[in-house]
Amino acid sequence: MKRRFLTLLSLTFVLAALNSCTIDVNDGLGEGTVTTPGTTESVLSGTGTLSGIISKDLLIKKGNYTLKGIVKITGNATLTIEAGANFTVDTSTNSSLVVLQDGKINAVGTASEPIVFTTSTKTPGDWGGITLYGNAPIKAINGTSTALSEDGNAVYYGGNDANSNSGTMKFVRVEYAGKKIGDGTSETNSMTFYAVGAGTTLENLVTYKGTDDGYEFFGGTVSAKNIVSYGNYDDSFDWQDAWSGQNNTNWYAFQTGVGNFGMEIESSSNIDNTAPKISNITLIRDTNTNPEVANSPEISAIQFKKQGTGIFSNVYISGYKNIGNQKAYSVLIQDAPTETSQVNTGKVVVAPLTYLNSDNAAVWGYAYSPNGGKTFTNTATVTKVSLTPGAWATVDGINLLAGLN
Repeated sequence: MKRRFLTLLSLTFVLAALNSCTIDVNDGLGEGTVTTPGTTESVLSGTGTLSGIISKDLLIKKGNYTLKGIVKITGNATLTIEAGANFTVDTSTNSSLVVLQDGKINAVGTASEPIVFTTSTKTPGDWGGITLYGNAPIKAINGTSTALSEDGNAVYYGGNDANSNSGTMKFVRVEYAGKKIGDGTSETNSMTFYAVGAGTTLENLVTYKGTDDGYEFFGGTVSAKNIVSYGNYDDSFDWQDAWSGQNNTNWYAFQTGVGNFGMEIESSSNIDNTAPKISNITLIRDTNTNPEVANSPEISAIQFKKQGTGIFSNVYISGYKNIGNQKAYSVLIQDAPTETSQVNTGKVVVAPLTYLNSDNAAVWGYAYSPNGGKTFTNTATVTKVSLTPGAWATVDGINLLAGLN
């Protein structure tokens, strides 16, 4: 690996002679530079390109920027992003924003001035989205406490600090992410959380038209509030490796055009897991929304498999229709072990529930012959999620929250 060093210039000379500066970082994690047209090497003050390895604190002020390549936050550095910062992602290379276990993000927008990551081509799958790694516990396949990430970064995740803090993201929107990786086994989502701990704050987030999941949790204990998944091709919300967030509320998915399950839930076949809790879920499937693969059974609102669990309350579901010979359900249980060990022990609860404008009402679906089978009655008191309107949930003049009206 080529070694790189930071050229030290006096601040006076920099301010007097340069309009921008380039920081070369020798950190052993790969090539990369950060071009910062600001007053110091630790500030981007309105324009510039974010790229490479960030291993010292960096402040990005309100303005318009380019994000190029796989940007990694590491070395106990904090990436701070002000409200109103907008990033256009370079799609000529594989690009994503990755916060490693020893990094932190502090991205706090507002409803009127969100922090936005988008692309100029506006094509789903343009880039790899935002990924956070924490140090919270996981239970991967065979109950292992660590696993290798599937995002192409080859990072081992899983720790022992349930309250680990990867930072704060509020009023952040990610557009056109979920880039497919050419090796055939790796994938990215719009927002991905590997072993992220409960000390992390995730609030008022939007994922828009990505080609994989809107949000995916790989173990960890973090919770999320006021999150929107709009038009993502795979599942709106997805988790595995015994994710166990306990303080989740106000999750809204609007599936349109292409979409698989509203929620895909598993625990990597671990019977012993702590069921996550989510209050207030609204899942709406637009007319003529089809799964990624024709004649796929991935058209139900909520799927549980591989010992997946969840305690959900105030659940509003609408628009899940049969397609061809495939049936859509409010809740689909994929395997008998999940029914025996989780459903029948009270670790899978979806109630109170209202299921409207959809097929196969009043019954759960099973991909096998169940031991009984759950039925339900629509609960009139269930309401749609209530979210703050504003620019944070508006894309190209489209109000992403219109389905909640």
